[in-house]
Amino acid sequence: MTASRTDRRRQLRPTDVKRLNRDWRRRTHDRLALIVESVTQPFNLGSIIRSAAAFGVERLWLAGNTALPTHRNVGKTALGTERLVPWEQVPTAVDAVDAARAEGFRVVAVELATDAVPLHDAPLDGDVCLVVGGEDHGCSPALLGAVDAVAYIPQVGRVGSLNVAVAAAVVMAEARRREWSQNPTP
Repeated sequence: MTASRTDRRRQLRPTDVKRLNRDWRRRTHDRLALIVESVTQPFNLGSIIRSAAAFGVERLWLAGNTALPTHRNVGKTALGTERLVPWEQVPTAVDAVDAARAEGFRVVAVELATDAVPLHDAPLDGDVCLVVGGEDHGCSPALLGAVDAVAYIPQVGRVGSLNVAVAAAVVMAEARRREWSQNPTP
């Protein structure tokens, strides 16, 4: 008798996970950065940082009254990943956009705005810096005026928006998915 599919399926061992992640890193060439404006809740910032570390964000700019990675509650959700993502506090979000552009990034905000395009149509190819805004008010008008494009995450449920940390993770995943779909697994 042959084993069923579920009998053969098992969770990966730590060594297998490292090998799998190494293979995906080899297929990743585009640079990814993140601007966080006025995310005041340390647990949200910790979740954003953990996702940023998972998706290979190379730089994090913190603007407005965003909590800092040094806050003890950030570490509770970041689980040590706050040491893996270089970050910089900047006076304003527009300063962060200028810094991102100076480093060669296209800057794309995630916001429900009049000229926003659905995430699947957003210009996420190449080196991109994603932008998320505060929990209650989103991205500031000055920030929206400074970015290259604005995208929104289509939703079909009865909820009007996502938690900022969840939205950031969705957008980072989509940016990487786009890149990886251009270079399918061998």
